Amino acid sequence: MNMALMMTIFTTLIMGTLITLISSHWLLMWVGLEMSMLAIIPILMNKNNPRSIEAATKYFLMQATASMIMLLSIILTMMFSGQWSIMYSTNQIISLILTISLIMKLGLAPFHFWVTEVTQGTSLIPGMILLTWQKIAPLSILIQIYPTINQPLIIISATLSTLLGGWGGLNQTQLRKIMAYSSISHMGWMLIIMFYNPSISLFNLLIYIMLTITMFSTLLINNNLATLSLSHVWSTSPPVIIIILMNLLSLGGLPPMTGFSPKWIIIQELMKNDNIMIPLIMTILALLNLYFYMRLTYSTTLTLFPASNNTKTKWYFNMNKKMIMTPPLITLSIMSLPMTPMFMILN
Repeated sequence: MNMALMMTIFTTLIMGTLITLISSHWLLMWVGLEMSMLAIIPILMNKNNPRSIEAATKYFLMQATASMIMLLSIILTMMFSGQWSIMYSTNQIISLILTISLIMKLGLAPFHFWVTEVTQGTSLIPGMILLTWQKIAPLSILIQIYPTINQPLIIISATLSTLLGGWGGLNQTQLRKIMAYSSISHMGWMLIIMFYNPSISLFNLLIYIMLTITMFSTLLINNNLATLSLSHVWSTSPPVIIIILMNLLSLGGLPPMTGFSPKWIIIQELMKNDNIMIPLIMTILALLNLYFYMRLTYSTTLTLFPASNNTKTKWYFNMNKKMIMTPPLITLSIMSLPMTPMFMILN
């Protein structure tokens, strides 16, 4: 892929998301989603092999189906209301159809199966874009229409996403699939708080994107794709061990890491709205995610591969160009918890 074509594709990808974010017209928002969908397909197929082509095909079929359902809800909104504005309150049937389409685009349960397959079928950088940037536009639409969407559907989908995102990652050895299941679980936390405080969903999305980019950047240093390869990292890149350890603990939501702050705020906000069972269930289900994060931590830091030589570590390391952005990212990923009270005051 030459540079001009790459710049065109990434510009289209960014512009599609920005059009969706700044538009108040239903048709323009749909066009922005379609631009993002069509732009990421060549990115998913950056390696010309059958697995990446299969992943791109699955992504296209799922996103095209969700787009058709969303277009149906937009046309029905125009027919019943005569307006194209997103601020217009639609009836419950149209809102249900629109919510289902956005849940499919986000990869939430029970429409989550494509996320793991597509992420596993592509390389690390396209997988990172799929799990971070592509979540922004559909989630922004959900936040804008949250007063009219079906609350029981959102609660069921968020709870199932947290359950299946933790359960599905328990027996996985492929790191890309583990990050995909982690994405499904985190999206459930963003969805459950949307009715009570949408700004907390945005805060959770920001923290999730930061942690996910940090994790993928760390895996990209040595091109780690499986759990087994993590046990070899300590002999080639010892600093990476500490980075992976702290980032995994932050993804699991353990204090005093940054990942604890969104879960803390969400549980506190749900308790303020007299919800006891929902935060209790979400907290218990989050332990499933914490379990496979701890499995990765064990594979990275507590496992030594068999070696016959006495010298198991290097004395000199070359600074990899891929590590340029890693220090500031890991600093934000593990040390941003003290800024949480500031966010709560602004909120």
